[in-house]
Amino acid sequence: MKHPARWIALAVAVVALAFVAVLATQVSDDPQREDNESVLLNHPAPEFSVRTLDGTTITQADLAGKEVIVNFWNSWCIPCHEELPALKEFYDAHATDPDFVMLGIVRADSQDAIRAYVDAEGVDWVVAFDPGANATLGFATRGQPETFAINSDGTIVGFKAGPSSRNELETMLAAARVPS
Repeated sequence: MKHPARWIALAVAVVALAFVAVLATQVSDDPQREDNESVLLNHPAPEFSVRTLDGTTITQADLAGKEVIVNFWNSWCIPCHEELPALKEFYDAHATDPDFVMLGIVRADSQDAIRAYVDAEGVDWVVAFDPGANATLGFATRGQPETFAINSDGTIVGFKAGPSSRNELETMLAAARVPS
């Protein structure tokens, strides 16, 4: 072996490549699960407690009797930026509906970054933090953005992984408005 450092580097590269290949095949622990399906669809929304920008605590029980859109996002998330115009347009169309609530939940972000983002972008719906990841884990999220629709009975009736369009948001809200 003339150049042991090269062989070591090659061995490390091969091991790293094998590790990446294994991870790529293990994205989901359920091989039947589609990218745009949630295991919670048609099940009760999980219990959660999050704190809003103004310090108010919101729980799942506080949303009982409402049609709710829950959007998981972060200020640094590029797909979240992409869906923001659709979220704003959708929210503006439904903001005065007393039976409707839209809740943005942020986990991996600083309060200062979120406050600055909300102010700069004119986000008018309720934004809350999930620092302990209880809501994030309860909803079994796998990334951002992810959006859930919850009907007035507390059942999850809609789900979208990735950026939502205005039409997709309207479809989810329509599903939340169907009596169960």
